[in-house]
Amino acid sequence: MNLLHIKYAVEVARTGSINRAAEKLVIGQPNLSRAIKELESTLNIKIFERSARGMTLTAEGETFMLYAGNILEQVENLEGTFRKGAPSKKRFSISVPHAHYIANAFANFSAALADEPDIEFFYRETSSYPAITGVTQENYKLAIIRYADVYEKHFQAMFDEKNLKASDIARFRRVMIISRKNPLAKKSKITLKELEGYTEIAYADPYVPQLQQSEVRKGELTLDSHKRIFINQRASLCSLLNNNPCTFIMDSPDAASELEKYGLIMKELENEERIYKDVLICRKEYSFSKLDNMFLVELYKSRDKSFKNPVSSERSVDEQ
Repeated sequence: MNLLHIKYAVEVARTGSINRAAEKLVIGQPNLSRAIKELESTLNIKIFERSARGMTLTAEGETFMLYAGNILEQVENLEGTFRKGAPSKKRFSISVPHAHYIANAFANFSAALADEPDIEFFYRETSSYPAITGVTQENYKLAIIRYADVYEKHFQAMFDEKNLKASDIARFRRVMIISRKNPLAKKSKITLKELEGYTEIAYADPYVPQLQQSEVRKGELTLDSHKRIFINQRASLCSLLNNNPCTFIMDSPDAASELEKYGLIMKELENEERIYKDVLICRKEYSFSKLDNMFLVELYKSRDKSFKNPVSSERSVDEQ
């Protein structure tokens, strides 16, 4: 496998275009296309879907990119180690659930470091299983995962097995997030009966150790209904809720001012009792860096702005 071809594929994924990647890499477009095809042939996978709109990653391609990023980073670190006078590059990496308050914290954190030279951020929104794998098998230092309290014993057993330490970031009851144009928008509380006929939006990849995904998904859904939209990316959520007012999602609380940007509001669902947790995980031997602690400060600020009754994480996380 050609390392240069891996670099080419990463640039194509970043730009979403053979032409733009070729310009960036200063290589002819036919040669770049040929290199990508050779890489796909070598690996016996299809990395990109090609269309008039550009190059998009396949499911196999997304997995390839996880490994490719780690390979290129290790090569860069190796070169930097033996390059005389090379400045040390700072790195921050975290995998997180689909949550506005975490995304806002990262935005504020990265903005505060805009003038910092030689720094790389790796921020990945994903479900719990890839987040855990990122810490245990890849090169991500931190992850935040979300699960219901009823699954606590399953996750604690998995943390022990994989030599991970975990600290609570927040505990909360889910709220309904809907469009201001939703017919139920003027109600203070909403009942399950009133939701009949509405379409529930849910994330398609719930995970609990030792349990079947179908079993976990059934417990996460609000309605015994056939009208659902399953999504994998948060980016499509706001558009769905706003453009289809008869939809809703059960999610973590958010600051009203943040939801207002997208024409959305929060509502309580009557008799919603299940408690959820956002938990920070890392390897037990890992010591938090200055960057990690800077991010956590922004995370707690954003959490407190969004949640009415947050549960503070353990002091050891803040003070490491």
